[in-house]
Amino acid sequence: MAGKLWGVGLGPGDPDLLTLRAARLIGGADVVAYPALAGGDSFARSIAADLIPAGAREIVMDVPMTVERGPAQAAYDTGAAEIAAALEAGQDVVCLCEGDPFFYGSFMYLFARLSDRFEVEVVPGVTSVSACAARAGMPLVARNERLTVLPGPLPEPELRERVAGAEAVAIMKVGRHMAKIRGVIDDLGLLDRSVYVQRVGLPDEVVCKLAQAPDTAPYFSMILMNKGNDPWL
Repeated sequence: MAGKLWGVGLGPGDPDLLTLRAARLIGGADVVAYPALAGGDSFARSIAADLIPAGAREIVMDVPMTVERGPAQAAYDTGAAEIAAALEAGQDVVCLCEGDPFFYGSFMYLFARLSDRFEVEVVPGVTSVSACAARAGMPLVARNERLTVLPGPLPEPELRERVAGAEAVAIMKVGRHMAKIRGVIDDLGLLDRSVYVQRVGLPDEVVCKLAQAPDTAPYFSMILMNKGNDPWL
């Protein structure tokens, strides 16, 4: 019989935010797969490092961080083929995914390639949006309010339109788009309603008002904004 593929959410980075189910699956895994920066380390593996069994086989997917989609898709093709070989041999595979596998998670690319041939189960993880709101002490939405989640690389006109029409916003993947995003929020008069969170739950975490945020931001950073008149800001 073929093995089963598990897509396991790890949360945003703090190992204490792993679910009990995720920890149990990783601790009992014979084969563990995870993405890594091409030629570099794996953030996903670092989160789960203390749980991976010493004898587990590790499948490393070297994924280049490029604007072009082709190189990354080729890396997922290669990784999916290696995972498929393990599954066909009857081994279960636990695939590690930062955050939640189906919320901007890389696991969805493996799911698309393998779910029609193998049994796949997803274990949800704490999202960065939830973690950032908790660390900032900022409730996101209440009652009938709507939360809009936006990626930072959106073109400026679209970003402006979507923020202007939203009640509460989480802008992810800030990184090199910091100046553009902060400019849009400032132009809309929402700077004092916005919070910046960088590398939530990690030793170099930063939580501050957006107006006080640094000019440069890492990829793992987020801006939260709420237009309400609540006192937490």
